[in-house]
Amino acid sequence: MHSMQRYGTILQEVNIMRKHIKGNVSLIGYLDWDLQKFHGDDFTIHNGSSQNAYLIEEEKTILMDTVWAPHQFEYMENLKKEVNLAKVDAIVVQHGECDHSGTLPALMRERPDLPIYCTANAVKSLEGQWGKHGWDFHVVKTGDELDIGNGKKLVFVEMPMLHWPDSMATFLTGDNILFSMDAFGQHYAVGEMYADLADQDTLWNEAERYYANIVSPFAPMVTKKVKEITAMNLPIEMICPSHGAIWRNDPLKIVEAYGKWAADPTEDRITVIYGTMWHGTEKLAHAIADELSLKSPHTIVKVYNVDHTPKDDIAYEVFRSKAVAIGSPTILNGVLDSVAAFTYYLKSLKLMKGRKAAVFGCYGWSGEGNKVLRQMMTDAGFDVADTEIRCSWNPENDDLAQAAGIADALLEGTSAASDDAPAAGADSGKWRCPCGYVYDPAKGDPDNGVPAGTPWEKVPDDWTCPVCHLPKSAFRKVD
Repeated sequence: MHSMQRYGTILQEVNIMRKHIKGNVSLIGYLDWDLQKFHGDDFTIHNGSSQNAYLIEEEKTILMDTVWAPHQFEYMENLKKEVNLAKVDAIVVQHGECDHSGTLPALMRERPDLPIYCTANAVKSLEGQWGKHGWDFHVVKTGDELDIGNGKKLVFVEMPMLHWPDSMATFLTGDNILFSMDAFGQHYAVGEMYADLADQDTLWNEAERYYANIVSPFAPMVTKKVKEITAMNLPIEMICPSHGAIWRNDPLKIVEAYGKWAADPTEDRITVIYGTMWHGTEKLAHAIADELSLKSPHTIVKVYNVDHTPKDDIAYEVFRSKAVAIGSPTILNGVLDSVAAFTYYLKSLKLMKGRKAAVFGCYGWSGEGNKVLRQMMTDAGFDVADTEIRCSWNPENDDLAQAAGIADALLEGTSAASDDAPAAGADSGKWRCPCGYVYDPAKGDPDNGVPAGTPWEKVPDDWTCPVCHLPKSAFRKVD
């Protein structure tokens, strides 16, 4: 019993956080180092996560969201130690999903009269999940304000489909903090709390992986909302998302990154994906990858077996790729169910319109797999090349030689090595920022005073990434 009590204390002190952020604002969320899956088993967690809730203590005391139900007891116990619940004036619920509203029923049992500020759609999602209890809902729209005293206000901004219809963000005047809910977050446990203190490679990798798998289906809304937030001229000095690190140094760099990812996230990379039964299709996949690297040495080529790598990790690579090759053996007049499921997942992300793809696969008897896979990839939005490899039984040298045709089809019209040849005297090496932007000497950065053909060593030392504004020193050479 003693050890169990002690373990509970450790959870309370370490995982349930109250950390000062700015002014009278504190983080009171849950740091989940052990989380491995999210959205059921749909999203893979590699670096932990957090459920960020916030406490604002001005003349009025305001709670911003809660945490997931499995952590409700620790959260409520800690909250009672930090603030007298009777003196809490309202809670702002920016999104009704369980990881943010899971402790709301426990809170409302303690304070059934507590006003809840949320969107009209959030009323539906909260009552739909937790039941109709006569809670005191105050429905808000973009531009509505709540005076919280000391000359400060909360300004509400509806964020529909980022990533639920009920989502919104909240801007705190005076401290100039944007509480952005799921937008601009990452599934990343950051004990240091701030983005500038986190490992930059991991931070930006997780931020983009989060965008690719959770936000990208709503890219048109992202573009619209980024423009809307910019047009509001809010003096944003800090962005506090509901997951991961808080953006405090140049916080708009993540907003700009969202704009880039929504417009065109592709880099000079091609992803080869396959499922296999007896390794024949696997051999074709590696032959295609070898040909791609041979024909375009500077293109990043990665190969994934759909049965060995989480689909969200592969989708993240596809998100950044200019082209994809995908293969499956024929089985039961179709393709492997793992390959079919992955193509369905790609279709649901709604981000593949116009990207090149090619199909390949082995068969023993009927051989319909390529036809089925071609239709699946077309339905997912890809421009599927006519060139394919359809191999009877295990591939022989003549079959493997067809990989060159697949490589040509995927590289045609894209920035292949021959198209990327740098100007005379330029360094052909490319350099990547942690945010994903790649500096290409052949292209330079003319908008920021770096002409095409400028080798990396000639780029000014005070030049910064045009997407996230990290310094030149943060870049790493592309192998």
